[in-house]
Amino acid sequence: MILVLNCGSQSIKWKVFDKDLKLISKNHREVLNLSEFEKILENELSAVTKAMADKAQISLIGHRVVHGGEKFIKPIKITESNLNELEELNYLAPLHNPFNVLGIRACQKIFEGIPQFAVFDTEFFADLPEKASTYALPEKFGYKRYGFHGTSHEYVSRQAGGKDFKKLKIITCHLGGGASITATKNGKAIDTSMGFTPLEGLVMMTRPGNLDAGIILDLVEKLGFAKAKEILNKESGVKGICGEGEMLKVLQIINNKKTESPERSRRAELALDVFIYSIQKYIGSYFTILGGCDILVFTGSIGSGSAKIRNMICKDLGILNKTKVMAIETNEELAIAQKIIKL
Repeated sequence: MILVLNCGSQSIKWKVFDKDLKLISKNHREVLNLSEFEKILENELSAVTKAMADKAQISLIGHRVVHGGEKFIKPIKITESNLNELEELNYLAPLHNPFNVLGIRACQKIFEGIPQFAVFDTEFFADLPEKASTYALPEKFGYKRYGFHGTSHEYVSRQAGGKDFKKLKIITCHLGGGASITATKNGKAIDTSMGFTPLEGLVMMTRPGNLDAGIILDLVEKLGFAKAKEILNKESGVKGICGEGEMLKVLQIINNKKTESPERSRRAELALDVFIYSIQKYIGSYFTILGGCDILVFTGSIGSGSAKIRNMICKDLGILNKTKVMAIETNEELAIAQKIIKL
C-alpha cells in the first residue's frame, strides 16, 4: 500500500492506494487554527493505521513538499540529511514547508523504517523559459521564479487535455487557500503566477499576491521584518480587505446582506471583486502569451467547488468565446503516488 500525505496551508489530506493505484481509503481535514495542526495530524495518521488494520501494510509514503529551493526539484527519497536541508528552507514557504516537514517527521515515528519520498510543487516549472523565470534583479542574488501548485496544475491539465495534452494551449487556475494560474503549451508550463515564494501572483485568502515592492519596504521599515512577514502571509489578501480569510464566509456575508452591517457587506463584496479581477487579468495575459487558449481549467476548493465564482471570472471575458471551460477536482495525492511508484 502507498500512503500519500498532503499537508497544505489550511488542510491535511491523505489517501492510501494499492499497488495498482486504486484508492483504498482517504480523508480531508480543514485546519483553520494552525496551533492545532500537530494534534490534528497525529489524529489523522492514527486514522490511517486504523483504516489499514495493520500499519505494516504501508510500504511506501509520499509527501507533497512545496519548496525545495534550487537543490530539490525532482522527487527524492527522504533521508535524515536531506530532511534537515529541507527544514532549512522553511523560510521560503512559511505557510507550507514547516507543515510538510512536520508530516514527514510524524510519519517517521509512526511508520518507522518505511521508505518516504518528497514530491515538489516546483517540479512542473523546472523548465520555464528564461524570460519567464528571470527577475529583473542583479544576477548575483540568484532569485528566480520557481512556481508552486505544480503537481495540481500538471494533473488537471493532463486530465483536461487527454491524449491531445501535448498539442494544446491550456490555462489552469488552482484556487483555494492559496491561488495560482499556469499557462501550459504543448505539454510544458511556460509561465505561472507564483514566483520565488508562494506570495506572488493572485490575490489569495491571506496573501496579497502582486504588490508594489515599495509597500513591502515601507512595511518592513515601519513594523520590522517579522511583523511585516506575518502580515504578508497571514493577514493580507481577501482577509486583509474584509477581515475574513475563508471564501465560504465571504460569500455568506454577501448573501446575508440584510442582516450584515452595510460596511461589512461592502468590504466582503470588494474583497471578492478584487480576487476575481486579479484572476481575470492573469487569464488575459496568459491568453496572449499562449496565442489563444484551447481549455481553461478551474481546480482547488474554490476553483472546482464554486460555480458562482467560475461564472464571475468568465463573465465578460470575450476572449474565451472559443475556449472550452472545465472544472476538474485535483488529485495531487494520486499524482504523487504515480511519481513515487516510478522510483
